[in-house]
Amino acid sequence: IAAGKDPLEGQRHCCSIAQLHEHYSLGYPDLDELQKNPQPLIFDIEVLRSAQGSALTLGCWQVEAPGSYQQDPWAMTDEEKLQAVPLIHKEGNELYRQGKVQEAAAKYYDAIACLKNLQMKEQPGSPDWIELDQKITPLLLNYCQCKLQCEEYYEVLDHCSSILNKYEDNVKAYFKRGKAHAAVWNVAEAQADFAKVLALDPSLRPVVSKELRSLETRLREKDAEDKIRFKGIFSQ
Repeated sequence: IAAGKDPLEGQRHCCSIAQLHEHYSLGYPDLDELQKNPQPLIFDIEVLRSAQGSALTLGCWQVEAPGSYQQDPWAMTDEEKLQAVPLIHKEGNELYRQGKVQEAAAKYYDAIACLKNLQMKEQPGSPDWIELDQKITPLLLNYCQCKLQCEEYYEVLDHCSSILNKYEDNVKAYFKRGKAHAAVWNVAEAQADFAKVLALDPSLRPVVSKELRSLETRLREKDAEDKIRFKGIFSQ
């Protein structure tokens, strides 16, 4: 550009098949030769044991112990997805107990993705669709709990609202949404959600009362900060 030239001049990006069709070449002599004379490829990979002797690594590659490798959800069959969900759920719970909230959220997300993929193949509202949805809901609530701790409140609001649109009596969804509303200063909405929690499960009154007291304390602190911040503005 500084030299007054068109930066795109002479450049054309395309897939290898289009390149081969138009220019009769893949751009590399060895690949052109392989295209003419196809043959099996043999890759020699040198694996180096780490200094601790516990992991086998080479660059970004790692050799897993037999049976320890877990496929990504997109690479699994339907049966493998169903079998993997309880294991992934358990791994997420263990990570959460260890305080590894982000890692736990990723596990819950993977389990949800497996079930969502299966659910897409079912008729919405059918028995199989509902059964999968009921398996997704507790995982989604666990995911929301992680997001609460990560202070990603609007994501919690979205997910909990989607649950409550289908299951109006889900106490955990009301409670988590109430906490998210309180965190973003939606006071009336938080109070309404906590009231719904009490209506559905009166035994949770001590927990709800604690959340409401916390909200009231934060409101008083905010009012005091606002008075200090705006003191004298309107008298000038």
